[in-house]
Amino acid sequence: MPTEKEMMLAGEMYDPSNLILSTERNRVREKVKQFNDSNESEKDKRQALLKEMLGSTGETFYMEPTIRFDYGYNIHIGENFYSNYNLVILDVCEVRFGDNCMLGPNVAIYTATHPLDPTVRNSGREYGKPVRFGDNVWIGGNAVINPGITIGDNAVIASGAVVVKDVPQNSVVGGNPARVLKTIEA
Repeated sequence: MPTEKEMMLAGEMYDPSNLILSTERNRVREKVKQFNDSNESEKDKRQALLKEMLGSTGETFYMEPTIRFDYGYNIHIGENFYSNYNLVILDVCEVRFGDNCMLGPNVAIYTATHPLDPTVRNSGREYGKPVRFGDNVWIGGNAVINPGITIGDNAVIASGAVVVKDVPQNSVVGGNPARVLKTIEA
């Protein structure tokens, strides 16, 4: 029988109050706090903490404080990654960024979701859906990326967009819910 963690990672219903998962969330929260409390002059410390928390990174990446993660190890960032202030990633499933991705301030990326049926939802069990970003993606400030979304190469997500469906490559999306505003000529 699979463990709660294995079910979580597979996108199946799982119990987030499981002791192993609670311990892992608390462990990353301690590192997140160290990162968020660090001084601007402690760039090496920040990079080391991110490398400890994240599943994988490119060589060149930067995140402004503050950050918030559920587990950290489900987040994979490519080369030349940048995120501005107040990044939130609820990473109960994989979040994978390609190369050259830039995120504005207050971006929220959610893999965690809950059952629609209130009886099942009230059980406390939840599940997740992975989120994927291609190369050269730019996400404007205050954008929200919902569970299960794939964003194609060279896409631009406008500030304040709420992304509820996949974003084609070479497109600009905006609004709530986000819709394609234009195609980028490559």
